[in-house]
Amino acid sequence: MDRAVHLTASVLLSYPDERLAEALPLLTETVGTLPAGEPARRLRAFLDHAAATPPQDLAEHYVATFDLKRRCCPYLTYYTYGDTRKRGMALLRFKHAFREAGFEPAEGELPDHLAVVCELSARGGTAQASRLLREHRPGLDLLLRALESERSPYAHVVAAVLATLPPATARERAAAAKLAAEGPLAEEVGLPPYPVNGSGPAAGPTPSFPTDGGSR
Repeated sequence: MDRAVHLTASVLLSYPDERLAEALPLLTETVGTLPAGEPARRLRAFLDHAAATPPQDLAEHYVATFDLKRRCCPYLTYYTYGDTRKRGMALLRFKHAFREAGFEPAEGELPDHLAVVCELSARGGTAQASRLLREHRPGLDLLLRALESERSPYAHVVAAVLATLPPATARERAAAAKLAAEGPLAEEVGLPPYPVNGSGPAAGPTPSFPTDGGSR
């Protein structure tokens, strides 16, 4: 079941171009085979929204949410490490997990994007993807809270992914509360931040996150 949920989420959390419209019937069929529960209910809610929303409106909402709102960042390592050098090392851990599963993200994609991690699971690396999701659960929890506060239908998709994980531990809840209160790490004074133009350890462009908005 987890793999089917992650497969669906990987498509829905990607930019909604014409491929999403073409995939909606198959995704709806896939979700229809899931057992009753929160993942199926949440994914069905988003699919109903996507089917009833003009593609241009859906695309505009995606950009306004994930590209222009810092707190709705889909990159999992950002929540813990911000744009520091430590984030580069965290991205390497994602890359190693992808290689372990025999899968390489498309060129230009960072491996910690939630859609890419879900795609890893869909391609057979469910164990590796689930491990990465569990390790970054506090960030996922914050992303869900942010999407819910924005009344974004994408909250349904993130909630479906979270529902495939074990219940949050006390330690994970405390970590999420700390992140919510303090925000991501800032680079130490006198040290340059992790490079934002792909010149660091991770392949692809690393996003920057200015105070009131940023790009993916």
